[in-house]
Amino acid sequence: MQVRIYRPAKTAMQSGKANAKAWVLEYEPTVPKKADALMGWLGSADMAQQIRLKFDTQDDAVAYAKRKGLDFQVFGEATKKPVATKNYADNFRFDKLEFGRF
Repeated sequence: MQVRIYRPAKTAMQSGKANAKAWVLEYEPTVPKKADALMGWLGSADMAQQIRLKFDTQDDAVAYAKRKGLDFQVFGEATKKPVATKNYADNFRFDKLEFGRF
């Protein structure tokens, strides 16, 4: 079976990196999802898609995949650009150019 190993990005709803420290091993889907005719929900008969294992390090996840004989693909961490620091006081600078106000 094919698995992917990655480190998830932090969600937009949190300011810290609490759930983004662990490495995750997920199985690739083998059966496509199909929509339920009545409710419109997506579902699949593939139970392996529900398995999500967390590891402290990338090496632990790779060792587990090798030990179980799984084909794996490792995705590196996404790098973030540093955000320019903005100060609240800059909104009231005297040399700030504003158009449309008289």
